[in-house]
Amino acid sequence: MKALIFCDGEIPPISLFKSHLDNADLLIAADGGAHHANYLGIIPDFIVGDMDSYEPTGTENSVIVKDGDQETNDLEKALSLALNKSATHAVVVGATGQRLDHTLKNLSVLLQFHPKFSDLFFLDRYSTIHLIKSPFSQHFEPGTSVSLYPLSGTVEGITTKGLQYPLTDGILKNGEQDGSSNKTVKKTVEIEFKKGDLLLLVNHKSTE
Repeated sequence: MKALIFCDGEIPPISLFKSHLDNADLLIAADGGAHHANYLGIIPDFIVGDMDSYEPTGTENSVIVKDGDQETNDLEKALSLALNKSATHAVVVGATGQRLDHTLKNLSVLLQFHPKFSDLFFLDRYSTIHLIKSPFSQHFEPGTSVSLYPLSGTVEGITTKGLQYPLTDGILKNGEQDGSSNKTVKKTVEIEFKKGDLLLLVNHKSTE
Protein backbone atom coordinates (compact mmCIF):
# COMPACT_ATOMS: atom_id res chain seq x y z
CA MET A 1 0.00 0.00 0.00
CA LYS A 2 1.28 3.44 -0.96
CA ALA A 3 0.66 6.56 1.10
CA LEU A 4 1.07 10.19 0.04
CA ILE A 5 1.49 12.58 2.96
CA PHE A 6 1.07 16.36 2.86
CA CYS A 7 3.01 18.40 5.42
CA ASP A 8 2.88 22.11 6.16
CA GLY A 9 6.15 23.15 4.48
CA GLU A 10 6.68 24.18 0.88
CA ILE A 11 4.64 22.04 -1.51
CA PRO A 12 6.30 21.39 -4.88
CA PRO A 13 4.45 21.87 -8.16
CA ILE A 14 1.85 19.14 -8.54
CA SER A 15 3.55 18.05 -11.77
CA LEU A 16 6.41 16.70 -9.65
CA PHE A 17 4.21 14.42 -7.58
CA LYS A 18 1.15 13.78 -9.75
CA SER A 19 2.23 10.22 -10.55
CA HIS A 20 2.50 9.54 -6.81
CA LEU A 21 -0.90 11.13 -6.24
CA ASP A 22 -2.48 9.03 -8.98
CA ASN A 23 -0.98 5.82 -7.57
CA ALA A 24 -1.59 6.50 -3.88
CA ASP A 25 -3.86 4.16 -1.94
CA LEU A 26 -3.93 6.46 1.07
CA LEU A 27 -3.85 10.26 1.32
CA ILE A 28 -2.91 11.81 4.65
CA ALA A 29 -2.63 15.49 5.57
CA ALA A 30 -0.41 16.23 8.54
CA ASP A 31 -2.22 19.09 10.32
CA GLY A 32 -1.54 22.27 8.30
CA GLY A 33 -0.80 20.13 5.27
CA ALA A 34 -4.60 20.01 4.91
CA HIS A 35 -4.49 23.64 3.72
CA HIS A 36 -2.20 22.61 0.85
CA ALA A 37 -4.46 19.68 -0.04
CA ASN A 38 -7.53 21.92 0.00
CA TYR A 39 -5.81 24.50 -2.21
CA LEU A 40 -5.01 21.77 -4.73
CA GLY A 41 -8.54 20.38 -4.61
CA ILE A 42 -7.35 17.13 -3.04
CA ILE A 43 -9.44 15.42 -0.36
CA PRO A 44 -7.25 13.50 2.12
CA ASP A 45 -8.53 10.28 3.60
CA PHE A 46 -7.23 11.47 6.98
CA ILE A 47 -6.18 14.75 8.57
CA VAL A 48 -4.01 14.02 11.60
CA GLY A 49 -2.18 16.21 14.11
CA ASP A 50 -2.63 18.34 17.18
CA MET A 51 -4.65 20.77 15.05
CA ASP A 52 -2.64 23.84 15.96
CA SER A 53 -2.33 24.78 12.26
CA TYR A 54 -5.59 23.45 10.90
CA GLU A 55 -8.96 23.99 12.54
CA PRO A 56 -11.53 21.41 11.43
CA THR A 57 -14.79 22.87 10.17
CA GLY A 58 -16.88 19.76 10.62
CA THR A 59 -17.70 19.70 6.92
CA GLU A 60 -14.58 17.81 5.78
CA ASN A 61 -14.90 14.63 3.77
CA SER A 62 -11.82 13.44 5.62
CA VAL A 63 -11.50 11.54 8.88
CA ILE A 64 -10.10 13.90 11.52
CA VAL A 65 -7.61 12.29 13.89
CA LYS A 66 -6.72 14.74 16.66
CA ASP A 67 -3.59 13.74 18.53
CA GLY A 68 -2.35 16.19 21.12
CA ASP A 69 0.84 14.29 21.96
CA GLN A 70 3.55 16.96 22.15
CA GLU A 71 6.36 14.39 22.09
CA THR A 72 5.72 13.69 18.41
CA ASN A 73 5.39 16.13 15.54
CA ASP A 74 2.70 16.02 12.87
CA LEU A 75 4.81 14.06 10.39
CA GLU A 76 5.48 11.39 13.00
CA LYS A 77 1.74 11.17 13.62
CA ALA A 78 1.03 10.89 9.89
CA LEU A 79 3.66 8.21 9.31
CA SER A 80 2.43 6.23 12.33
CA LEU A 81 -1.09 6.41 10.94
CA ALA A 82 0.14 5.24 7.53
CA LEU A 83 1.81 2.25 9.16
CA ASN A 84 -1.34 1.47 11.12
CA LYS A 85 -3.24 1.45 7.82
CA SER A 86 -0.74 -1.08 6.42
CA ALA A 87 1.17 1.32 4.16
CA THR A 88 4.53 -0.07 3.08
CA HIS A 89 5.57 2.83 0.82
CA ALA A 90 5.27 6.54 1.62
CA VAL A 91 6.01 9.75 -0.24
CA VAL A 92 6.05 12.96 1.78
CA VAL A 93 5.60 16.41 0.23
CA GLY A 94 5.88 19.64 2.21
CA ALA A 95 8.40 18.25 4.71
CA THR A 96 11.02 20.85 3.78
CA GLY A 97 11.09 24.59 3.16
CA GLN A 98 9.92 27.52 5.29
CA ARG A 99 11.19 27.01 8.87
CA LEU A 100 14.63 25.41 9.01
CA ASP A 101 13.98 23.85 12.43
CA HIS A 102 10.93 22.06 11.01
CA THR A 103 12.98 20.78 8.07
CA LEU A 104 15.73 19.48 10.36
CA LYS A 105 13.18 17.82 12.62
CA ASN A 106 11.52 16.14 9.65
CA LEU A 107 14.87 14.81 8.44
CA SER A 108 15.27 13.30 11.90
CA VAL A 109 11.81 11.75 11.48
CA LEU A 110 12.91 10.35 8.12
CA LEU A 111 15.80 8.65 9.87
CA GLN A 112 13.47 7.32 12.56
CA PHE A 113 10.83 5.85 10.23
CA HIS A 114 12.96 4.77 7.28
CA PRO A 115 13.48 1.21 8.60
CA LYS A 116 9.73 0.76 9.06
CA PHE A 117 8.85 1.22 5.37
CA SER A 118 9.92 -0.60 2.25
CA ASP A 119 10.33 2.81 0.66
CA LEU A 120 10.09 6.26 2.23
CA PHE A 121 11.26 9.52 0.75
CA PHE A 122 10.65 13.26 0.72
CA LEU A 123 9.87 15.14 -2.46
CA ASP A 124 10.25 18.90 -2.72
CA ARG A 125 10.61 21.53 -5.43
CA TYR A 126 14.33 20.87 -5.73
CA SER A 127 15.06 17.24 -4.94
CA THR A 128 13.93 13.74 -4.18
CA ILE A 129 15.42 12.91 -0.79
CA HIS A 130 16.18 9.33 0.24
CA LEU A 131 18.02 7.60 3.02
CA ILE A 132 19.85 4.78 1.29
CA LYS A 133 21.08 1.41 2.47
CA SER A 134 24.44 -0.11 1.57
CA PRO A 135 24.97 -1.47 -1.00
CA PHE A 136 22.93 0.86 -3.21
CA SER A 137 22.55 0.66 -6.98
CA GLN A 138 20.20 2.64 -9.23
CA HIS A 139 19.94 3.72 -12.85
CA PHE A 140 20.09 7.45 -13.61
CA GLU A 141 20.23 9.53 -16.72
CA PRO A 142 23.88 10.60 -17.11
CA GLY A 143 24.34 14.20 -16.03
CA THR A 144 21.82 13.94 -13.18
CA SER A 145 22.71 16.27 -10.30
CA VAL A 146 23.05 14.41 -7.01
CA SER A 147 24.31 15.18 -3.52
CA LEU A 148 25.34 12.93 -0.66
CA TYR A 149 24.91 14.08 2.93
CA PRO A 150 26.00 12.32 6.15
CA LEU A 151 22.77 12.66 8.11
CA SER A 152 24.24 10.95 11.16
CA GLY A 153 27.20 13.34 11.11
CA THR A 154 29.72 10.90 9.68
CA VAL A 155 29.56 8.20 7.04
CA GLU A 156 32.61 5.95 6.93
CA GLY A 157 34.07 3.65 4.31
CA ILE A 158 32.11 5.13 1.43
CA THR A 159 32.88 4.05 -2.13
CA THR A 160 30.96 5.42 -5.11
CA LYS A 161 30.93 4.43 -8.77
CA GLY A 162 29.30 6.24 -11.67
CA LEU A 163 29.76 9.76 -10.25
CA GLN A 164 31.90 12.57 -11.62
CA TYR A 165 33.72 12.88 -8.28
CA PRO A 166 34.03 9.33 -6.94
CA LEU A 167 35.05 8.21 -3.47
CA THR A 168 37.07 5.14 -2.56
CA ASP A 169 36.76 3.99 1.04
CA GLY A 170 36.34 7.63 2.00
CA ILE A 171 34.65 9.56 4.79
CA LEU A 172 31.92 12.17 4.64
CA LYS A 173 31.77 14.26 7.79
CA ASN A 174 29.83 17.39 8.64
CA GLY A 175 32.15 20.38 8.89
CA GLU A 176 34.95 18.60 7.03
CA GLN A 177 33.87 16.94 3.81
CA ASP A 178 30.49 16.57 2.15
CA GLY A 179 29.29 15.13 -1.12
CA SER A 180 27.24 18.00 -2.48
CA SER A 181 26.80 18.97 -6.14
CA ASN A 182 28.05 15.82 -7.81
CA LYS A 183 26.86 14.43 -11.15
CA THR A 184 26.23 11.00 -12.61
CA VAL A 185 28.50 10.02 -15.48
CA LYS A 186 27.20 6.50 -16.02
CA LYS A 187 23.73 5.02 -16.26
CA THR A 188 24.24 3.02 -13.08
CA VAL A 189 25.36 4.59 -9.81
CA GLU A 190 26.69 2.29 -7.09
CA ILE A 191 27.30 3.36 -3.50
CA GLU A 192 28.64 1.31 -0.61
CA PHE A 193 29.48 2.43 2.91
CA LYS A 194 30.41 0.74 6.15
CA LYS A 195 28.97 2.96 8.86
CA GLY A 196 26.56 5.89 9.21
CA ASP A 197 23.31 7.18 7.74
CA LEU A 198 23.62 8.50 4.20
CA LEU A 199 21.16 10.85 2.57
CA LEU A 200 20.92 10.89 -1.22
CA LEU A 201 19.41 13.97 -2.86
CA VAL A 202 18.54 13.62 -6.53
CA ASN A 203 18.09 17.14 -7.84
CA HIS A 204 15.43 17.97 -10.40
CA LYS A 205 16.59 19.22 -13.77
CA SER A 206 14.50 22.38 -13.57
CA THR A 207 16.45 23.59 -10.53
CA GLU A 208 19.98 23.00 -11.79
